Amino acid sequence: MIQPASPALPLSEQLRQHRIFGLLPDAARHRLTDTMEVHAMGPGEALDGADTAHPELHWLLSGAVTLLDEQGQPVVTLQPGELFSLQAAGTTGVRSAQARTASELVSMDSALLEELRGETPALGYLLRHLEHESTSSRGAAEVGSADPALNLMTTPVRSIIRREPITLPPQTSIREAAQIMSEQRVSSVLIVEQGLLFGLVTDRDLRNRVIAAGLDTARPLIDIATLAPMTIDVQSPAFDALLLMARHNIHHVPVLDGQRIVGMITATDLTEQHSTSAVYLAGDIYKQGSVEGLQQASGKIKRLQQSLAAAEASAYSTGHIITAITDAITSRLLQLGEARFGPAPVDYVWVAAGSQARSEQTAKSDQDNCMVLDDSYDEALHGAYFKSLSQFVCDGLNACGYVYCPGEMMAMTDTWRQPRRRWVDYFARWTAQPDPKALMLTCVFFDLRAVHGQSALLDGLRRDVLERTQGNTIFLAHMVGNALTHTPPLGLFKGISTARSGEHKGTIDLKHNGVVPIVDLARVYALAGGDAAVNTHDRLLSAAAGGAISEQSARDLRDALEFMAFIRIQHQARQIAQGIPPDNHLDPAEISNLERTQLKDAFTVVQSLQSVLGQRYRL
Repeated sequence: MIQPASPALPLSEQLRQHRIFGLLPDAARHRLTDTMEVHAMGPGEALDGADTAHPELHWLLSGAVTLLDEQGQPVVTLQPGELFSLQAAGTTGVRSAQARTASELVSMDSALLEELRGETPALGYLLRHLEHESTSSRGAAEVGSADPALNLMTTPVRSIIRREPITLPPQTSIREAAQIMSEQRVSSVLIVEQGLLFGLVTDRDLRNRVIAAGLDTARPLIDIATLAPMTIDVQSPAFDALLLMARHNIHHVPVLDGQRIVGMITATDLTEQHSTSAVYLAGDIYKQGSVEGLQQASGKIKRLQQSLAAAEASAYSTGHIITAITDAITSRLLQLGEARFGPAPVDYVWVAAGSQARSEQTAKSDQDNCMVLDDSYDEALHGAYFKSLSQFVCDGLNACGYVYCPGEMMAMTDTWRQPRRRWVDYFARWTAQPDPKALMLTCVFFDLRAVHGQSALLDGLRRDVLERTQGNTIFLAHMVGNALTHTPPLGLFKGISTARSGEHKGTIDLKHNGVVPIVDLARVYALAGGDAAVNTHDRLLSAAAGGAISEQSARDLRDALEFMAFIRIQHQARQIAQGIPPDNHLDPAEISNLERTQLKDAFTVVQSLQSVLGQRYRL
C-alpha cells in the first residue's frame, strides 16, 4: 500500500521554489498546497493510473521511480524534481509508476490545475502532460506509435544505459576483441587504459577496416580504433545524445561521469522507429550518392515532424532535430559537390543563416545561406569553382524542398559568396549606416552558424560584429525600430486580430506576427550585450544573466516562444496529414478556447516587452 508521508520541507516552500509552480500567485499556490496528497512508496511498490478516478499530475520529491507502459515494460526512470502523469486503462502510454528505491511523491488534482492554469501561462505548458486526446482527435497525422526518441528532452542519459560497458586494453588483438563482442552480443567495445577512455571500436570498424582491408587480426585493437571518440555526460538529456549522433552521423556514444566510463549508448537505445528517427534519417542522408537520392531521403522530413507533433515534443527540441537533418543534407551536398568539381582551391565555410542558423526550423523552410571564403581567394583563379559549387548546393537544397530564398540571400548569389575581408566591410557599413536595407541584412546575417568547412572563418567575423554593435545606441535604436515593424496580432481591446482580407483572411500568421517578434527582441538583446549565442531561447537566457532583461520577463518570453512555436508545429502537422502544403497561417477555430486564451496572453507578453525596448532605445 502507498502510505501518506510528510516531505522534508513544507510543501508550500517547495512549491514557492519550483520553476513553474513558483510563478503562481500566493493565493493560488496555497489552494494547490491544501489539495495535495503526499505518498511514500517502498521499493517495488507501484502506482497505477487505473486506480485514479481523475487524471493527476505527480511530482517526485525523493527517491527514484520507473514509469511502465501498458505491457509493464520500463519507459524511463525519473529522479527527484521530475513530473509525470499516468494513463487510464484502455489507453496507450505510461500506465504505472514503480518505485526503484524508497520514494516520496505528491499528487495534484487535474481539475484544480486546469482552473489555475489561467493564472500563469507557464502552467499551461506543463499541463499538456495531462491531455490524453488521441492523435486523430487532435487532427494530427495517424502515424502509429510515436518514436520514443522524440520525447528525450526530459529523459536523462543515465536512464537508457542498458548494461555495463565492455572495455579492453589497447594491446588486445583484433581477433580476441571480435570474439568478446560476439560472446557478449555487443556492437562496440571501448579501449581503456588506467581507467581513461582512449578509443572506440564498432562492428562497422571490423567490417571496413579489418575484413574489407584484409588486415591481420593479430594486430592490436588500437590500430583500427576511432581515437578520442565523441562522448556525452551521464547527466545530459538523452536528446543531446540524439542530436550528437544526428549531426555527426555516428551510432555509438560512450557515456562518462567526469572521466569515469559508465556506459555506452547506441542509436537503437534511443529509437526503434528507424524510418523517421533523426539519427537514422541523417545516416541515410550521408549514404546518398546523388541529389535524387537526397531528394528521396528528404521526403521523410514531413513524416518526422508529424511524429514529433504526435509525441508533443517541445518546439525547442523539434527545431533542433529538424535543423540537424537540414545540416546533414547541406553537408552531404557539399561533399557531393566537391567530389564533382574537385577539392576547394582555398578554405571556405558554408554558413546557415536565419532559422537554420538558430536551430528553429520546421518542415516549411526556405534557404538562407552564404559562404565566407579565405582571404587568399582570387576571383580570377577561384571564382568559377565556388560559383559552380554553390549553385550545385543551392539547387540541390531546392530539389530537397528548401525553396530558393525570395530575396536571393543564398551562397549562389555572388554578393553572398565573398572572402572574409569583404564580409567585414559589409558589417562595418551596415552598422555605421543603418538604413532599412542594412537593418534587414543585419537581421538575416547576424544569425549565422557554420555548417561545413573551416568554422574559424566565421568565428572571428562574429566577434568583429559584436564589438561594433555592443553599446552602439544609435544602431541599436534603428534595430529596435525595425523590430517593431513585426507586432503581435492584438486588436484595440487586446483581442486576437485576424487578417481581414486576402488569401489568408481570418487567420493569424504565427511566424511573422508570433515567433518573429520574439526572435527580433532576442537579437537586439544579443547585439546590445555582445552575446555570441544564436538560438533565440539561448539568447534570452543570456540576456537575463547579463541584466538586459529581468529573469521573469525572459522566462515569459521563452514560454511565449515555446507555446507559439508549438502551436505552429501542430498546425503544420495537421496540414501534412491532410495532404496540404504546410504554412504558418492559423485559423483560431483550429485550437481550443483555452489555447486561444494562452495565445492572447503570449501576444500580450511580447507586445509589453516590445514597448519597454522601444522606450529604452529612442532615436
